[in-house]
Amino acid sequence: MREPINRDTRLALDLALTIRHDGNGGVADDLTDPADLTAWVRAHPEALPDTAPDRAHDHREGLPAGTAPQPADGDGGAAGFTADAAQLTAVRELRAAVRALFARAVRPGEPSAADAARLMPLPEAVRHLNETAARTPSVPVLDWPEGAAPVLRHQPVGPGDDLTAALAHAVIAFLASPDRDRLRACHAPRCVRYFLKDHPRQEWCKPSCGNRARVARHHQRHKAPA
Repeated sequence: MREPINRDTRLALDLALTIRHDGNGGVADDLTDPADLTAWVRAHPEALPDTAPDRAHDHREGLPAGTAPQPADGDGGAAGFTADAAQLTAVRELRAAVRALFARAVRPGEPSAADAARLMPLPEAVRHLNETAARTPSVPVLDWPEGAAPVLRHQPVGPGDDLTAALAHAVIAFLASPDRDRLRACHAPRCVRYFLKDHPRQEWCKPSCGNRARVARHHQRHKAPA
């Protein structure tokens, strides 16, 4: 049975998976310019702290746990978000740290082939993640609408890098959670993804990768000697 994935875990994985196989033997980057980051954030409204309740207290009435309320167009938040070059650089640097820490998390397995030869040093990755998470100090704020359960959220107390700080918070929550032990790198031909293992016998991120791996093994076993 597939185990549920909480919001922090999904956000951390989705950030790492903006590095992917391009289908032609190489690696593609889904965050190459500010427009790419804009599209990604708008597809992940939970990445912005003003569009999501506190991750430890997702009890807003009418919404399932782990679901961020969707802002209306023109109301700001993810719908009105537009990335700039500085935010793109910050998110890409955070992603580099995340992928280095993912590589550590899958040990003794091999890391993703996408960046195995050029990973950020681990002490630097940990320091960068923690420093990024601290860029937006926040205070707890209680919302308690009439007829609904109280909701706790965290509100920034000053200007800061809300986007990358929120992403860093999600990554830290994931790496400190039991979900980290399920993290694996897929080593099927033409795949560079990280994924969460759903059952003990799972080796690949999806069935199509398993099929390619089995075909490759078959060809290797039956390859005529030179």
